Amino acid sequence: MRILHVNIGYPPFIGGAQVFVQQVARRLAQRGHRVEAWVSDALEVDHLWSHRKGRLPVGQEQDEGVVVRRFAVRHLPALPYSYHALRRLAVMGSQRAGVSEAALWRMARYTPWLPSLERSFDSQDMPFDLVHGWNIPFESLLGPAWRCARRAGIPFVLTPLVHLGGAGDQRVRQLYTMRHQMSLIRGSDAVIALTAIEADYLVSQGVAAERVRIVGGGVDAAALGRGDAARFRARHGIAPPFVLYIGALNEHKGATYLVQALGELRQRGYDGDLVMLGQPMAHFQRFYDSLPEGWRAHCHLLGAVSEEDKADALAACAMLALPSRTESFGLVYLEAWAAGKPVIGARAGAVPAVVEDGVDGLLVPFGDAPALAAAIARLLDDPALAQRMGAAGQRKVRERFTWERAAAQLEELYRELAGGGG
Repeated sequence: MRILHVNIGYPPFIGGAQVFVQQVARRLAQRGHRVEAWVSDALEVDHLWSHRKGRLPVGQEQDEGVVVRRFAVRHLPALPYSYHALRRLAVMGSQRAGVSEAALWRMARYTPWLPSLERSFDSQDMPFDLVHGWNIPFESLLGPAWRCARRAGIPFVLTPLVHLGGAGDQRVRQLYTMRHQMSLIRGSDAVIALTAIEADYLVSQGVAAERVRIVGGGVDAAALGRGDAARFRARHGIAPPFVLYIGALNEHKGATYLVQALGELRQRGYDGDLVMLGQPMAHFQRFYDSLPEGWRAHCHLLGAVSEEDKADALAACAMLALPSRTESFGLVYLEAWAAGKPVIGARAGAVPAVVEDGVDGLLVPFGDAPALAAAIARLLDDPALAQRMGAAGQRKVRERFTWERAAAQLEELYRELAGGGG
């Protein structure tokens, strides 16, 4: 088959959606399919609303059999305010009956704005059998892809990655469920949900149940299992035990509350550090810079690291803590389990469908630093419990969550929709 993936980014852009696309695309290419990925030139999400953030070369490249085409993000004046103002207007407009979906799509076009991608879809003869779009909050890429697929008469598959937030919390959910976004989801030939929680929500919002498929995340357990704890300690000079965080550093991911929990633990006499892997967003950096020097001495921001360094950190840590409310799955939980480590997550979004509280990890309310501190202390105080949870997670990964399994599930769906392709 000839398969096109459309997403906001592709590695080295770091993020769960980017990793998911890369891993399944590589495996589909290995199975003999012709696979392309059309993405932006962003190296990090902040580039979408900032001239000064990282970007990658525009053009075409090869990644283990996958053709990757990167398109330039154009920036509006008065960034980042214009970007966020348009997004806020779209949310408000979606809640008002007098604002048409066409008006919402006009606002969405600029968040982010990729005119060269639009032109490629408008002029493209679409030499593909199927288009698979990812990441509904970046619908400015998905709308042109959907319309092009419709003109060509080929199936359009969508993985919206809806972040549901906490119970009754609309602050996160409203960015993923605007009227025009839901119309795009309902109008797709198949919708991939990563968990039953997301699938049930989509069906409750009018998405046809027979079009919703659940395909969970995956992990390369063999690669992660090769981490070297001693190498990490030698490279960074950080002694165990330490808590590990992997992800973008921002409030929604729970990074600020994790730092606060560390401070509480150290005041209570616990001897341990916090290691944070990922790019800090501007508001988190300001929060971190305002901390007392004593706190910062035990909170290590290592930024974006290599896959080897991440595997070494997982081998060396006592546990992984990602108390986020913006997860449609949470691939890093799988990575920690592959290394035999317990995890701590937030009782929000799809996380309770991934982490089984008390079996392979612990769940706490989002934003509750004292509860987070108590969960960390529980695992530090009971190494046998931590080991049992890590082992349970490791078994779950081997049995249910591999990239080979995810790629096979998608390939089966693609063949069903495209009639075999070609």
